Amino acid sequence: MATNNNDSNINTIGKSGAEQSPASVSLELKPLKNIIPIVPAQQVETNLRTSNSSAELIPVLGADNDESGVENLTKKHAGRIREDPVGFVVQTAAFYQGTGWRSYSTYVGTRILYEGFADSFKTRILMSPRVSELIKNMAAKQLEVLVKQRQDVYEAEIATNAGKKNYKPKTRPMRPAEIEARRKTLEDELTAVAKTNIDKLVANMTSMKFIRFFAFLINNILVRMYHQGIHIKESEFLELRRVAEYCAEKKYSMIVLPCHKSHIDYLVISYIFFRMGLALPHIAAGDNLNMPIVGNALKGAGAFFIRRTWADDQLYTNIVQEYVQELLEGGFNIECFIEGTRSRTGKLLPPKLGVLKIIMEAMLSDRVKDCYIVPISIGYDKVIETETYINELLGIPKEKESLWGLLTNSRLLQLKMGRIDVRFAKPYSLRDFMNNEIARREIVNEREKTQNAAKSQLLKALGYKVLADINSVSVVMPTALVGTVILTLRGRGVGRSELIRRVEWLKREILSKGGRVANFSGMETGEVVDRALGVLKDLVAVQKNLIEPVFYAVKRFELSFYRNQLIHLFVHEAIVAVTMYTRIKIGGAKSTQRISYTDLLNEVTFLSRLLKTEFIYNPGDIESNLEHTLAYLKKSNVIDIDSEGYVSLSDVERSIGRENYDFYCFLLWPFVETYWLAAVSLYTLIPTVKELIPPADVNGEPQPYWIEERVSMEKTQMFGKTLYYQGDLSYFESVNMETLKNGFNRLSDYGIMMVKKATNSKEKTKVALHPDFTPSRGADGRLSCNGTLWDMVEHIGTFRREGKNRRDNATVSSRVLRFAEIVANAPTPVKVPLPSPAPKKNGDGAPKL
Repeated sequence: MATNNNDSNINTIGKSGAEQSPASVSLELKPLKNIIPIVPAQQVETNLRTSNSSAELIPVLGADNDESGVENLTKKHAGRIREDPVGFVVQTAAFYQGTGWRSYSTYVGTRILYEGFADSFKTRILMSPRVSELIKNMAAKQLEVLVKQRQDVYEAEIATNAGKKNYKPKTRPMRPAEIEARRKTLEDELTAVAKTNIDKLVANMTSMKFIRFFAFLINNILVRMYHQGIHIKESEFLELRRVAEYCAEKKYSMIVLPCHKSHIDYLVISYIFFRMGLALPHIAAGDNLNMPIVGNALKGAGAFFIRRTWADDQLYTNIVQEYVQELLEGGFNIECFIEGTRSRTGKLLPPKLGVLKIIMEAMLSDRVKDCYIVPISIGYDKVIETETYINELLGIPKEKESLWGLLTNSRLLQLKMGRIDVRFAKPYSLRDFMNNEIARREIVNEREKTQNAAKSQLLKALGYKVLADINSVSVVMPTALVGTVILTLRGRGVGRSELIRRVEWLKREILSKGGRVANFSGMETGEVVDRALGVLKDLVAVQKNLIEPVFYAVKRFELSFYRNQLIHLFVHEAIVAVTMYTRIKIGGAKSTQRISYTDLLNEVTFLSRLLKTEFIYNPGDIESNLEHTLAYLKKSNVIDIDSEGYVSLSDVERSIGRENYDFYCFLLWPFVETYWLAAVSLYTLIPTVKELIPPADVNGEPQPYWIEERVSMEKTQMFGKTLYYQGDLSYFESVNMETLKNGFNRLSDYGIMMVKKATNSKEKTKVALHPDFTPSRGADGRLSCNGTLWDMVEHIGTFRREGKNRRDNATVSSRVLRFAEIVANAPTPVKVPLPSPAPKKNGDGAPKL
């Protein structure tokens, strides 16, 4: 029965791709209306009312959360040398001889791994009309400049010596023969540059022996580090294989788009493709990984290295575009990480669309008929770089990348870091997606400027759809369950029985939301929790010699990485809960802690728009999404809605100590606090010492104080650390660089902060407070707590978690602004070394019990 269904699916796919006319997608596009992430209807949990307004609240959820049929790819092929030396020898021999799947001789896809494979690409790129014509044009422009310069020098020399008899100028205009010789030299020089760029760019997939050896090496590294295996869902992979067979028949590429949490991602996807017999993808990677030895090894396994920035290099840009489009024309699989870089916070980042833009342009120009998008989620029990991520987020200079060092670190190889779960969203035709979007948005012919805007928004829609698809199949790992529970409880620690109870509750909530939880078939929750605690032993400590063991976080910042992996499932409830907190924290009778529907809608609108770059929201107008969220919370007995439309905590929720309501608040409070810090730190852009105050303009108006963006971030982080240790911030993770950047971007969107972008590598991006938001000063010269900027600070502050040190608003404001003035007048930020471990505050670890 399953086979027949699968066959019908492949026929459907084939029919769709074959009958689709590429001409139906044109370069001539009309402006798109109100871009919002697009989600297939079957993935939406309920029938939400849709509209043209921006989505603000509900994130995308998957409908299929059945985690049965999960297979461990390494279960029978581990061969760990210490635990099973005989098995290790057998595995080594099997790889060497190419036994079974290890031979990799019947993979599905366009042929790769043969001598001359890379050289043929290099030749085609260099000889392509795009690159060869560009070289000629660039040489002609440079030659034109040289000819003019020579002519100008000649004419100036003649004019200077006009009165001299028999004067022979030392410089003469270029003769035709000299011009042609110079033209050839310039073209040869540019060709040499192009060859160098192409050599560095093109993957070197030429050796089957190397691929087998590389697979053997990666197999042993992964099974040692992730001792519980690599798990995939069989039904998802079968669907992927059917699409791969269809693409191979039609000579279409599969565009593999995983999320990016770790350097290990590169290895995991390639290992799965090798293990399951699919053509290895060409992997777009940053040139920071193109290091001696390891860079060549990765290129041999399909990596092609792209510079981080290359928009200002016309030749390099066209070489990259030609290479990617050559891969598409040949039907070769391409892998690129939709987020562009590794997520340091654990949740998905906004999409980076550089490679997808090249792919879409190939489709729009009809150079490529079709390709298939394959979103992939990769989940880890533990990510090996989290400690490094925290250092980077705290502003500590990033260490030079070293994947080789990561893989050969004997300490890491001895660790047992749990399991890896990989899930494949259903692949879909990019041609179909584009045609549907163009029809839905009523795009027709329009002038060039409009075309670019329309294509840009079409590309953005694709990027956010991929992120939504990844979220819809993401698996919540046991470490994320345990870490989230520990970080969302009010107490210092949690007993084992209570931890198990809350993990079971959280698992039920995730499943009810359409999410997925890693399948530990037949294993009791207590055993799953114990295994997760074993993996997190350096982040979560245990106090014994009590009535029962009590667990508490010792590295809350690092543990937040795992909490953030599931926040997308509950962000809409969290926004409502934190909004209700603006009334609940007032205390008193129940009637004083309720909020009207109108006020709730207004505050939810403000908060969700403020945080819109942090989370992936569902399409639909905000009011219908809010109604859906309130219905869910009421059904869960978290809230009550009275006959007048007032929303309040339910008696049931109060009777259990608000534990479910608190869970939602604790998820969002760290983000709210970061945005509050971003807003209040704008006061550090208002210096008072004469040396730093810019002179007034010709009309006597004050000028903005521009400061390097990097320096401003350093000052903000120093400011935030001070507030944290003083007790004015609850969460040390609030000073993390990535979320602060998002906060500053939103303040820039609101027009509060100005940004002067660098136009070349020698310039630095600078920021300043907009003059309209500059606060006034009192008679004593101190900044006053009023004005538009302070109103924004206070508005965000209403959503913050209340602390003992923040109940007296006058004291808090004067203390915070005093620190802001000190930081503003500091020419460079003072480097305050962080204690290790950090002081035992309620926001940064718990005291030992």
